[in-house]
Amino acid sequence: MTLQEAKTYLLERARERGVELEALATKSRELSLSAREGDLEEITAAERGGIGVRVIVAGKTGYAYSEDVSPTALDWVLSEAIENAELQTEADGFLPAGSQLGRSDLIGEGLSAPLEQKKRLALDLEREVRQDERVQQVASAAYSEREFQTELASSEGADGGYRSGYAYQMVNAVMAAGESVKQGFELKVARDLHALDPASTAQEFLRRTGRLLGARDLKSGRYTAYFEPAAFLTLLSPFISLWSGKEVLEGKSRLAGRLGEKIASSAFTLYDDPNHPEGLMNAPFDAEGTPTRKVYLVREGVLESFMHNSVTARKLNAESTGHAQRSYKGVLNVGPRNLIVAPGQGVELRDGVLITDLMGVHAGANPISGDFSLQALGLKIEGGEVAYPVENFTISGNFFDLLERIVATGSELEWSVMYLAGASPTVEVAELAFAGA
Repeated sequence: MTLQEAKTYLLERARERGVELEALATKSRELSLSAREGDLEEITAAERGGIGVRVIVAGKTGYAYSEDVSPTALDWVLSEAIENAELQTEADGFLPAGSQLGRSDLIGEGLSAPLEQKKRLALDLEREVRQDERVQQVASAAYSEREFQTELASSEGADGGYRSGYAYQMVNAVMAAGESVKQGFELKVARDLHALDPASTAQEFLRRTGRLLGARDLKSGRYTAYFEPAAFLTLLSPFISLWSGKEVLEGKSRLAGRLGEKIASSAFTLYDDPNHPEGLMNAPFDAEGTPTRKVYLVREGVLESFMHNSVTARKLNAESTGHAQRSYKGVLNVGPRNLIVAPGQGVELRDGVLITDLMGVHAGANPISGDFSLQALGLKIEGGEVAYPVENFTISGNFFDLLERIVATGSELEWSVMYLAGASPTVEVAELAFAGA
């Protein structure tokens, strides 16, 4: 039985049993090719998927899932979800009104190429990196792709599906110059594998890691911080829950009750755009079938919205923003797709520290208090020029204070799926505390 047939079957059985039902089915395909010393070290291919349901029985909500989509398994899933609902005490559950969502293909032929061509993307990447005599070891050089099929239907009228995915090249290697040794990592992601170029990925790795060789200890003090795009997204990642309607309901967000207030510098605008032309995690609708749209969370420093699914929206007297998330195995949650820090007029490097890498971000950041203390690497900027690389220092402060200290944002976006799927320009922050030598 196909995923489409499975969701139709479940809707019919639910109708017969007089319960409201939402069926979410996903199927994923993964391919990874890893090169080592001129040969393919590993080829991994896998497919997985299943279907999960949310049912409402007399206002009570129940969940269940199965990776088997045979009629027998689907009958069990429905019965299990109903039993789970009947065990609940809260009786305020509901399914949102749905609509015909159509079918979308967000990647087309973007992942279509002969296997040999994909092998070359891994092998050529390793070869290009090894051409630099400073490279001592290549721990990994790989090409990978991910493809997803999502199907959703509900007894309230939602029905649709979409296909999405992306490809990426990744290299992890060690460079050395004299006694200075640095291990670096580079990841390039695209919705079309033909946009990946081993030579440019290798050169970017060599540039980003090589510039840190010969790093000196940084003297403690307060400096202007220039966060490179990937570094700012890394810093932002543990604090995204501040904008979650679910966290607001649970009393875990210090932004609760501050809609319409200025919470950041006017230079800072943050939005989620699930339909961005360059977005890596695009989706035409969320896990409840609510059509997605561009939503400003902060506009020119003013808190404009939280991210909502139908439940958080109803309880907070708001509208769903299309941010419902759940896997077929999970329960309803809230989260972004493509979180974007809006570009500005540009950043002019003068004097300070260009932060290139942050480490230990989830252990060193508290999303409730906003406090953070993170190890970092970077480049000392003097008179508008790179003076020398720096290491053995931490940056610390409070995230809410940092937002108010943003001076400017760069004019170009850089995309990432590392800690956070999204994009950011370079971000300039005034007077950040640096603890070094």
